[in-house]
Amino acid sequence: MNLKLYNTAKKEVVKFKPMQNNQVKLYTCGPTVYDYAHIGNLRSYIFEDVLKRTLIFNGFKVKHVMNITDVGHLTSDADLGEDKMEIRAAKENKTVTEIAKKYTNQFLKDTKRLNIIEPDILTKATSNIKEQIEFIKKLETKGFIYQTKDGVYFNTAKFPRYGNFARLDIKGLKAGARIKNGIKKKNITDFALWKFSPQNKSRLQEWKSPWGVGFPGWHIECSAMAMKYLGEQIDIHCGGIEHIPVHHTNEIAQTESLTGKKFANFWLHNEHLLFEGKKMSKSKGNYAILQDLVNKNYCPLAYRHLILTAHYRSKINFTWESLQSSQHYLNNLYRKLKDLEAPTNIDSVYLEKFTLAINNDLDTPQALAIMQELLKAEINSDIKAATLIKFDEILALNIKNYISKTEPIPQNIKDLLAQREQARLKKDFKNSDFIRSQILELGYEIKDSPSGPKIVKI
Repeated sequence: MNLKLYNTAKKEVVKFKPMQNNQVKLYTCGPTVYDYAHIGNLRSYIFEDVLKRTLIFNGFKVKHVMNITDVGHLTSDADLGEDKMEIRAAKENKTVTEIAKKYTNQFLKDTKRLNIIEPDILTKATSNIKEQIEFIKKLETKGFIYQTKDGVYFNTAKFPRYGNFARLDIKGLKAGARIKNGIKKKNITDFALWKFSPQNKSRLQEWKSPWGVGFPGWHIECSAMAMKYLGEQIDIHCGGIEHIPVHHTNEIAQTESLTGKKFANFWLHNEHLLFEGKKMSKSKGNYAILQDLVNKNYCPLAYRHLILTAHYRSKINFTWESLQSSQHYLNNLYRKLKDLEAPTNIDSVYLEKFTLAINNDLDTPQALAIMQELLKAEINSDIKAATLIKFDEILALNIKNYISKTEPIPQNIKDLLAQREQARLKKDFKNSDFIRSQILELGYEIKDSPSGPKIVKI
């Protein structure tokens, strides 16, 4: 195993090694289920799926936990604004529970259409309120929190390494860069662990706590749930690049303050997806959801392929033309697959090339290039089929479904084919035709091609 990954904390590609033998503890930040996930959001989950598949491909056993945020994510990362879940509930005249169920189900439908493996544990923030309160109480005992009129905050001055992960210039931050004036925080970078409900009205979601009735901050849920299901230290934590300066920085601060240990050994983040050259924004209307692609008659896996054409740490520009190119690629690929024979042995040379590419920090563009090279190679059709199926353990483009034959060619048919080829080499075309007819009577047909004869079951 020689898997190398880019570690955001170290800013370099390093060899991956789990803490315990071949057991990998993986935590990935999940969706806030107040709306449909747009295709930019879905890029993160495709990247994380490739990572998970690569770990399994290399023989690791993966325990994957992902959160569902159904409370506490405010409209501003500065702990201001309304809860996104409550806004949507009021807009649709539903309960928050109904909203969470609706958009969680849609998210899972989208990930299934993209061949994304579900996490081993998918857990909601609202199902772990007790754990979050206990986490905050422990931080209080250690002297890391303080209370204001609107909530309980983490004192970042008590964590000297705060900002190191994101390379933040703490001294250069101005009031208003991370918070707005008016909230009496001790430090600009302090963040909410627990927010109080407004005094003049009840929220749709609120709980009693030692500090008052309210709800958890957005950041505390990931730390509490990661610790509950994976322990105090994890191997890999993932998310979008936008999580680095606030959400993941805050996770590190609160978790490491509590445990005194490194939270995650590896941090991996994917870059943004641009939408026709611009940053994707629901408020500006320049975005699409997966169903929009389906409505335009694109296969969801065409979008997966498009994402695979770029390295996860590179920006990628989504256009309808680029999606059309990926759809065209898939159509051609599936046509070629139908000409292949039932899989047998894997080509070790091409498998090594593919493995080197994917183990080089998940280099999917290079992996796709190697697959294209394999498609053009003059090797036995059955070996080509088996090797492509092996590649698809990572790519997940449904390759096996399009290889026309699932049953191996019987040995007696292969022997007859070999005899026919010998007859052709001797220019004994009469015997060659006779053998062809024998094969035909046994229910198989020979199709001659530039790369050699192929056997197809009739």
